[in-house]
Amino acid sequence: MKLKGNNLFYVFLIICWFIIAFAIGFARGDTVQVFELSSSAFKDESSIPKRYTCDGQDVSPPLNWGGQPDGTKTFCLICDDPDAPAGTWAHWVIYDIPSGTRGLPEDVPKERRLKNGSKQGTNDFGRIGYGGPCPPRGGPHRYFFKLYALDTVLDLPRGETKSDLEKAMEGHDLGFTKLVGFYGR
Repeated sequence: MKLKGNNLFYVFLIICWFIIAFAIGFARGDTVQVFELSSSAFKDESSIPKRYTCDGQDVSPPLNWGGQPDGTKTFCLICDDPDAPAGTWAHWVIYDIPSGTRGLPEDVPKERRLKNGSKQGTNDFGRIGYGGPCPPRGGPHRYFFKLYALDTVLDLPRGETKSDLEKAMEGHDLGFTKLVGFYGR
């Protein structure tokens, strides 16, 4: 399709409008917030150190986040392995993390309720708290640390499963970010 003189002029005006709008926002200091999750223990799409697995100390890795969406009241984190032989395996379920929280330290206690009010659910090992990667021999598995920003406090009974948490989150998800690590034996 060829653009004729008038149409080309209107396309030019639209492009100029976007450039001016961007320049005004930049001059005012407007920034785009990016909801991000990271760890000082491993980079996204890289190997999870043995320390954080069942072959090591089986402690949770340190996690940090920022850029959460406006209106966030709590966070929840699910760590799972979609490559498990029996189907996706939940390694960690933690929810009602206060909105002012910007991370979780290494070795979060394996308790139902943490000092900051966060609650931990039951993982697919049947235990409360973090259960590190523990794949069968073979190729490496992927471990997804998924952080959700929610517009509510879920206030579920402590010890809920991943499935219970996902049902309770429906309609309350303001944003999502993830960190992926690999581990194999």
